[in-house]
Amino acid sequence: MKKISVMLMLVLICTTGFAQKKLVSSAKNKASNTESPDFAGARQDIQAALENEETKDQANTWFVAGLIGYKENEYYMLQSQLGQTKDDGKVGEAVVESYNYWLRADEIAMTPVLDKKGKEVVDTKMRKQIADKMAEYYRMQDLVKYGIYLNDKRDYATAYDVFMMHLNIPDLPMMQSEKYQKEMKKDTIYMQYKYYAGMFATQSGKHKEAIDIFESMKDGDYEAVTINQFLYQEYVEMRDTANFVRVLQDAVGKFPQEPWFLQNLINYYIFSGQESQAIEYLNKAIEMEPNVAQYHFIMGNLYERSERFEEALAEYDKALAINPDYAEAYGGKGYVFARQGDVVGEKAAYIQDSKAYKAALAEQKEFYRKSVPFYEKAHEIDRENMDFVRALKSLYYRLDMDDKRAALIEEMNNY
Repeated sequence: MKKISVMLMLVLICTTGFAQKKLVSSAKNKASNTESPDFAGARQDIQAALENEETKDQANTWFVAGLIGYKENEYYMLQSQLGQTKDDGKVGEAVVESYNYWLRADEIAMTPVLDKKGKEVVDTKMRKQIADKMAEYYRMQDLVKYGIYLNDKRDYATAYDVFMMHLNIPDLPMMQSEKYQKEMKKDTIYMQYKYYAGMFATQSGKHKEAIDIFESMKDGDYEAVTINQFLYQEYVEMRDTANFVRVLQDAVGKFPQEPWFLQNLINYYIFSGQESQAIEYLNKAIEMEPNVAQYHFIMGNLYERSERFEEALAEYDKALAINPDYAEAYGGKGYVFARQGDVVGEKAAYIQDSKAYKAALAEQKEFYRKSVPFYEKAHEIDRENMDFVRALKSLYYRLDMDDKRAALIEEMNNY
């Protein structure tokens, strides 16, 4: 009786295992029916096999799971060629599904097991089946098509994930044979897709991922200028000052013909109070492009800040020689003279001698008088700049030029 019970148990175990394997076969058949495939039924069958202890750790189970999405993609692509509409989102999801299932199938296939002789073996045949399918996805750019569809839907985060799946195929362990590597060269098209992946990462707020991509591409030949610009902006988003300065400094050397990097680096040094570094890089900018009036204007500003007044005036004159209608440069000259008057006045407050004090006040007014025509010219060119108006109102008041002050106020009231 006991022997009969044991035999019955063995029969039940074998029957259960057979039933589960039959589900794998059924799923494959349902998905592979070219005339009327049943993808929903195939997924239902394979899901049961994936959850069963007898079949869930078998490479073939996972391979067939991936085959369903592959066959669905194949079927709807054919329907599209025959003039039938297809759901790009659904087809794309099927491709992603099969990709992920096949990664697991390959992992199981390449996990060593003991054969009948006790020797460790792996399933290279299964790996080749998977690799061939992955190579086909890469060649046909199925994941790229889905990523473009997601981009159109503004689902940038998923578009990034999908593009990275495509880009990772050449680096998969199963694809390392000479045959596959020759088929999947990392050429200009590959770099283009990598660039798009970086853009998707940026658009979805995946700043670390975008940085990883752009860092790997910044010294290459593909869109290097734009990539370095995006890399700089990503580090700005991350508030990583050390790295965004590094990117700008490197790019200044690599792309001397692109003033964008130099200008941003100069701005950083200016706004962070590092005037000596700003002047150093500004001199480089002027050396490369001596006829850019703005460079001389900025240099004048820097000299002005450190009260190197004569040098500031010289730079403003250079800017005006290039652009005679440069209102800000006229305003800069006006400010230099007005500021010199302020400096004289500040020192005069400590003068005890009456005669020397009056002389200082006269010198102060002379500087203010020199300032007026430059601010007036700046205002004549740019009447909307209120800094020029405020400066003139103050100068007219200090110089008792009441008529001009009243006329300026009336002009602004009627503006």
